[in-house]
Amino acid sequence: MSKYPFSLRELPYEYTALEPVISKTTIEFHKDKHLNAYTNNLNDALSKAPELQNLELEEILSHLDRVPKDLLAPVTNNGGGVYNHNFYFEALTSQNTTELKGDLKDKIVEDFGSVENFIDEFKKAAATVFGSGWAWLVLKDGKLEVIKTANQETPLKDGYVPLLTIDVWEHAYYIDYQNLRPTYIEKYMTIINWDLVAERYNKAK
Repeated sequence: MSKYPFSLRELPYEYTALEPVISKTTIEFHKDKHLNAYTNNLNDALSKAPELQNLELEEILSHLDRVPKDLLAPVTNNGGGVYNHNFYFEALTSQNTTELKGDLKDKIVEDFGSVENFIDEFKKAAATVFGSGWAWLVLKDGKLEVIKTANQETPLKDGYVPLLTIDVWEHAYYIDYQNLRPTYIEKYMTIINWDLVAERYNKAK
């Protein structure tokens, strides 16, 4: 992650790369409108907190007790929006181009019993987020877990190391799937960049 002032990060693929799972139109609205707004609003909030401007975003979100009380909500909401969205977009790829394997797969089997159990738990978490939020695969104290966060909160404040996330705000899928969140979740599972998730795991363990 970079430091203040933040800029809209480019995607590691073309806007059409995720079709037909996620359309170019959804990416344009999701990234260029929503993520751009979070980025601008975060910069506006941090312009009032020079003591935070030299910190990485991940460090700010991991230590929200350092944020002035009057800026806590805008930093949590917009900082989380920037962090979560970049984390989400980064780990997507065209369909069926990577495979869950190696140490990460072994750890998933160890902690969830099987890959299938993990996938079921992850999809259930994503489907049952009430309103807007995220489902995550995280690591903490050497153990993998699936958790949920509401709105733009991140797992960082609770000491988790994020490895994978799915955005279940309606703007992430409504153009393509309307109210069919479970269908979006099912399709999302086919465009995960498992190579990148494995890199995150190897760095974190």
